[in-house]
Amino acid sequence: MNLSFICPYWGQEHLDSPEFIDKITAAGYDGIEIFLPDNDNFCDSFMAEMEDIYEKNADFIFIPQQLLSPCSETVDAFIKRMENELRKLVSYQPTYINSHTGKDYFSFDDNCRIIEACLNISATTGVRILHETHRGRFSFHASTLLPYLDKFPELELVGDFSHFCVVSESLLQDQQNIINKIIPHVWHIHARVGFDQGPQVNDPFAPEWKNQLAVHQSWWQQIIKIKNQEGWNNFNITPEFGPAPYMPALPFTKQPIGNQWEINKIMMQHLKSSLTI
Repeated sequence: MNLSFICPYWGQEHLDSPEFIDKITAAGYDGIEIFLPDNDNFCDSFMAEMEDIYEKNADFIFIPQQLLSPCSETVDAFIKRMENELRKLVSYQPTYINSHTGKDYFSFDDNCRIIEACLNISATTGVRILHETHRGRFSFHASTLLPYLDKFPELELVGDFSHFCVVSESLLQDQQNIINKIIPHVWHIHARVGFDQGPQVNDPFAPEWKNQLAVHQSWWQQIIKIKNQEGWNNFNITPEFGPAPYMPALPFTKQPIGNQWEINKIMMQHLKSSLTI
């Protein structure tokens, strides 16, 4: 099985699309994951660059994110806004979409309506929609995610277990049986290391975070092992350490403690050499 590594645009917003694409291809990434801003000029420029890169590499991976801004609205209004955004992203012909789906404060039934809307769009367009495990979404907590997986066994997840660690204020030592039920649904990994008090350590390769890195990597390895046994030919991983304020920063100066770009590159190289395929 081949592992492909995807670069997040998050944290590189100061670069225009040609600079960003040149930078990530030079760094050895196999694709892009991006939240496209509400800016037609940027989107037009970005998609023009994507057409150019597809001519050079038809296997280049393009993953847009569906992420709605906070808004006081009914569930019906949320679904309509989400559907409009998903259809827009589908029109860009992505590899698949990473969706930040639902809300942690919506009821189970309302979140199920939202998931059904995503499944319907995926079925009618042929574009897969993956759902990221993330705070604030229907998938915010490992245990409460299980009823959704029971109701929708076809759900495909972007696995970012750092969020589960924050919500449960632990490294999930007592929840491995729950994680074992979630892992088969993970189709894409966000390789970020969290801890009991936050979704991101300042540098996963610092000795004080050795245990946290080992725990997260054990989950990632478990996912890879299962996909390999299932006969997958390719699996995608996004090293997704973020910029400040996700990255801890010094007071007053707001200087980030770690270098996000370098950490993500090092994580890519680390996983290339350490994950067993």
